Amino acid sequence: MQNSVGLPGTLLTHTVSGVRMEGAIRAASVALFAALTAAAAQISIPLPFTPVPLTLQPMVVLLGGAVLGARLGMFAQVLYLFLGIAGLPVFAASPLLPQGALRLIGPTGGYLMSYPFAAFLAGWLAERGLDRRYVTSLFAMACGLAVIFVGGVMWLAIFARGAVGLDAALRAGLYPFLPLDIFKLLIAAGITPALWRAIAPRG
Repeated sequence: MQNSVGLPGTLLTHTVSGVRMEGAIRAASVALFAALTAAAAQISIPLPFTPVPLTLQPMVVLLGGAVLGARLGMFAQVLYLFLGIAGLPVFAASPLLPQGALRLIGPTGGYLMSYPFAAFLAGWLAERGLDRRYVTSLFAMACGLAVIFVGGVMWLAIFARGAVGLDAALRAGLYPFLPLDIFKLLIAAGITPALWRAIAPRG
């Protein structure tokens, strides 16, 4: 099934287009992925050599984009950030970094603020059918993950309070996370193709 502009569409558009209460389902899906991003933040591992914790959030952000599409995936992450700015405890727990708006100007702010853009890119690629096969799904999610790392590292290097410079930012915000994030990416990239295969008989 294609969307209104002739593109292959996403899992969400494929499953809810034309059904009763379509708008409500889309809104609930956005809220769901915002909540999943908040839940993933609570599964965090602080590392002694960097202020950036290890979390499951990037994979949820990218899956949200792939499932919801560019606009709704981005809206889910914007909603997540607004909840955090409002003071709800949706950011990763930290003895050093506060909840609320101040988190966005701290060392992890660049990662957080990159989430809407990463979800948009992953969703934009998914809307063009890249989430239906493993290799192309891996490429789409790798592009989104690159957005998160670029945003996070550049913020840590230049804009964050106590900016540390590019070399130190790479050592604190990229190198320690690459092996595990690549492993998680290899797993996450198989989820949307598997879901497409599951709903194929209905398509």
